[in-house]
Order: sequence, then structure tokens, then C-alpha cells
Amino acid sequence: MRCGNDRQPCFFRDIYLQDIREFSLKGACDVHAYVLMTNHVHLLVTPLQSGAISRLIQSLGRRYVHYINDTYGRTGTLWEGRYKSHLAANAEHLLRCYRYIELNPVRAGMVTHAGDYRWSSYHRNALGRADPLIRPHVCYSGLARSEAERLHAYRELVQQACDEDASRFSNHMRHRRPMENDRFRAAIEAQLGRKLTPGKVGRPKKQKPENYKLDSDPCRLLSH
Repeated sequence: MRCGNDRQPCFFRDIYLQDIREFSLKGACDVHAYVLMTNHVHLLVTPLQSGAISRLIQSLGRRYVHYINDTYGRTGTLWEGRYKSHLAANAEHLLRCYRYIELNPVRAGMVTHAGDYRWSSYHRNALGRADPLIRPHVCYSGLARSEAERLHAYRELVQQACDEDASRFSNHMRHRRPMENDRFRAAIEAQLGRKLTPGKVGRPKKQKPENYKLDSDPCRLLSH
């Protein structure tokens, strides 16, 4: 997630979605879900190359800030701080990321149903409308064999959302921790060489991390 500076509105036109599509194709990123709120954006992205997500966000930032400043006669930064991200641990968590992203306008009280909000991937993932930005993740495609059954299954998944899910996602995003099970967390900690959860007070005991291997292209929930 990344927010507009001082929480000011920063999305005004379709140009941002056009830019995401252009840079995701150039920068080797698959976008699975998105929502543009008035002052921030959420993306569900799989990088196909190392560093692809950082390059995507940097390219988007440079072009869009330039466009907004020129169009609206403003100067200075548009964003409030750096973007946040976390890894999707497994298929269940990934599909919850889909749902969390597309229900943002409902939780914000902007609409009563996700389908009433124009600037999200819900129209593609739940209703089957064409959206050139979206590339379905294999976990989404595995919901059912036929398109009609898949759309129905996804709508059912969205309807099962609860406030606890949203609160949990928000907490993980704030602390930049993945939605993980214990094995997944251990794998990430082994690769990073540090703990992802708060430790006890005092000098920690030395432990040899288990030798787990993560997928080379983990899917990430980005908030900008």
C-alpha cells in the first residue's frame, strides 16, 4: 500500500491503470487484482524477475507524479512514504488477498457492493468483464474448470469475507509481515537471516534456521 501525501486524493483518471498495464508488461509483473481508492492503491502482483516489483513501483511513481504535477499545477511529492508489501503464503491466503483488495471500497463506506465501484478488478474476477490489466493467478484459475463456475465460486468467496480478515490483513501490512503459517515464516526468516515476529527482551539464543526454499516468484500484496 502507498498513500497520497497528507492523505490527499491522488487518483483522478484512467491513466494510472494504463500506466500499471504498460509497466507491468515491460517490467515482468503479473497483476492479479487491484483497487484504486481516492488516496491509495492496492495491487496483487507476481514478479517474474528479481527486482521487478521495485522497478514497477518506481516507474509508476515517476511518470504519474510528473503527470499530476503538470496537469494540476502542483509541485513536490505525491506519495506519503514508501510502498508496503507482504507475501502470500499459500493459495488460501492469496485468494484472501484478492478479496481484501476488492472489498476496500465497501469497508470504506463508498459503496454497498464491490460491483458498484468502478476502479477495481472485481468486475473482471467476479463478473467476467474484460480487463487487459488482469492476468489470473493459477490459484484463482483453479477455483473451477469453467469460466461461469469460476466466477460463481469467486463471488461466493467474496461474500464469505468477515471483518476479522480485514483487520488481520491491515495489521500485517502495517508491520510488513507476511500472512504465513509457521513453515512459511521459517523459510522467509532463513533466507533473510532475521526474525519476522517480535522477539523476547534480552539476548536471543543462537539457532540454526531450517533449510527451507521459497518459490522464486512469490505473489505479493502491495499497497501504495
